[in-house]
Amino acid sequence: MSDPLRDPTRSWLRLLDDELPPRLIDFEEPNVLVWSSLWSKRPDARVRFDLAPDGAAGTLLRWTLLVEEPLPDPSLLGHLRKRLNELINANLRYTFGQ
Repeated sequence: MSDPLRDPTRSWLRLLDDELPPRLIDFEEPNVLVWSSLWSKRPDARVRFDLAPDGAAGTLLRWTLLVEEPLPDPSLLGHLRKRLNELINANLRYTFGQ
């Protein structure tokens, strides 16, 4: 996640025409990563990833979309959330066979 493009065999970050590759802008190893915005129309948007052990051999992942005010209108906010859901909860997971 710190570099979503580093492994070409797990190509999951399939961006749309209006999206940009994220940059790692903050981290607190090993639990927190923060990406820059994927959207030029909302350069203030950030994606925070919180990672924690699940008590077995896995990891719990929570992502949070952070934006500054003014908040996006409901349509744009829904689009941003849907895209993150597709990229992380679908594309990334599928590369691990889940």
